[in-house]
Amino acid sequence: MNKVKVLAVDDDIINLKLLKSILLKLDTVEDVIEAKNGADALGILKNQDDIGLILLDIIMPVMGGIEMLKVVRADQSLKNIPVIVLTTDETKRTEALDCGANDFIMKPVRKDMVGEKVNRLLNI
Repeated sequence: MNKVKVLAVDDDIINLKLLKSILLKLDTVEDVIEAKNGADALGILKNQDDIGLILLDIIMPVMGGIEMLKVVRADQSLKNIPVIVLTTDETKRTEALDCGANDFIMKPVRKDMVGEKVNRLLNI
């Protein structure tokens, strides 16, 4: 099984550290790159062509998750990367899925939920 590099995008440093520690324990994850907002994340995606999965917070400064998701889905070189959105706001689920998110995790994130969704997406 190929391991993937995950881009974790969240403006909350504690959430990022938690996500990173959960992800690195998964057999399917090789590395976790961190970004603090959508704009930073897009910069990383442009410079690294080996990102295999994006975990994306919706509510962030500079560029939020929905806005970033629209850019990713409109870009030929990025549009096939699976995206799981993270949020505390249940009402954002439909909007995120309509904009092309592959899955959705409610915060606070739980290890089993993250592992299950990441592994299911990567095994498609």
